[in-house]
Amino acid sequence: MSMQHAPRPEGIVSHIMAGMSYLGILALIPVVVGRRDPFVIFHARQGIVLWILEVLAVYSLALPVIGKLMFQFVSVLCFVISVFGLLMVFLGKTWRIPGIGAVADHL
Repeated sequence: MSMQHAPRPEGIVSHIMAGMSYLGILALIPVVVGRRDPFVIFHARQGIVLWILEVLAVYSLALPVIGKLMFQFVSVLCFVISVFGLLMVFLGKTWRIPGIGAVADHL
């Protein structure tokens, strides 16, 4: 888990936009609107990867037996990570989520 201090966010709007990144499909809004703010785009990229993971979890329900367990595990994991991501946003920090942050860097 690596944590960095973000470039100084540009106020409450920046925090709100970055916070939206961890609210499912709402992660697309900061990508479109907040592209010039490195703090927002950092969190938006991670939020998009999390959202994709959540969508894949829904599709895992089609798998017999293990699908339901995978869905429950991934859903709880994404929820916990999203809450922690929101906390980091409102503290004004960037937190590179292990595994997800590396994928988000390539978006």
